[in-house]
Amino acid sequence: MASISTVPVFLGERSYDILIQAGLLEKLGDRLKKLGAKGRVGIVTDRHVARHYMRNVLDTLKRDDIEVVPIILAPGEQSKTLKTIGRILDILARHRFERSSLLVAFGGGVVGDLTGFAAAIYQRGIPFVQIPTTLVAQADSSVGGKTGVDHRLGKNLIGAFYQPKAVWIDPLSLRTLPMREWVAGLAEVIKYGIIADEGFFAYVHREMPRLLRRQPDIVAAVVKRSCEIKAQVVTADERESDRRRILNYGHTIGHALEALGGYESLLHGEAVGIGLVQEADLACFQGICDREVVEKIRDLVRSAGLSDRIPGWSSFQVWKAMLHDKKVSGGQVVGVWPERIGSVRMASIDEQLFHRWYKASRAESGVNKSHSKAPLQGRK
Repeated sequence: MASISTVPVFLGERSYDILIQAGLLEKLGDRLKKLGAKGRVGIVTDRHVARHYMRNVLDTLKRDDIEVVPIILAPGEQSKTLKTIGRILDILARHRFERSSLLVAFGGGVVGDLTGFAAAIYQRGIPFVQIPTTLVAQADSSVGGKTGVDHRLGKNLIGAFYQPKAVWIDPLSLRTLPMREWVAGLAEVIKYGIIADEGFFAYVHREMPRLLRRQPDIVAAVVKRSCEIKAQVVTADERESDRRRILNYGHTIGHALEALGGYESLLHGEAVGIGLVQEADLACFQGICDREVVEKIRDLVRSAGLSDRIPGWSSFQVWKAMLHDKKVSGGQVVGVWPERIGSVRMASIDEQLFHRWYKASRAESGVNKSHSKAPLQGRK
């Protein structure tokens, strides 16, 4: 197999390693045994991932005498509900899972969030492992211990901080990812350059053509660097009381757009891509950054094949959706605003200022049609 990269997440007794290795899935049984897996192992996945990988994974674990209970869910954000959590818990109880049993989240961010939340509340906590299979999950959501489900009024409103025992990343699992989901995942990669690493931002810009072709060495490099940045932030602020909030850049508007679309019209990364540009534009409107910063972000987002403009919702609809975000504090919407590439600040945003910006932004986009929309690669 290929060489292995290790990114540690230092959280005291909750510390764990992120392992990145092409072909890691082939040795999954050995990894589970070294981790100390005892009794039954529940593998939570969705139908798409199961179709590509589940048979081989089950055969591999059977050879290693590991008793597996597959839990296969419907794919997509629509599954991220308390009803799905109930179904997972029913299966765990029916198969007599104990506190020493282990859950494996084998899929994208939705599977990871569901599995982690179920692990956090079943028998007051059982161990789980993240094996992310999408770019969004490998570069972002599998790391840091955020778990939970959506509510009809907002994204991720119900959940818990619950750290995995390990995160195992096999970049080869990205080969079967649909192009639309691959492009959407690039938004989270771009985010890390904006919030923490100007050099990484430049690297992603330079290597975007190869990223879009999924060149293995480039993919492994951007996944590793994204994990390193997130691990540093999570280590400094595990429960999002301060610095960890910078990870929400692009998500204040992004989550609102997801909710307004009923979690159907936009993928998470597509909404975040719009948020990266629009929140930078709003920062510029407030005098926090120069116009050059906005255009650099817009150029990179568009070069990835992502849209940079808010669909046809009114400022009042977007603002109302933003008020339901879990990051609202004291009734105030708290945003993350770029000062320059590689540095951001957090501050609340006034509603009237938001509406003035929205009106001015819409007027500008009406004049400059060239920025209205970029094609979404692979979208059908």
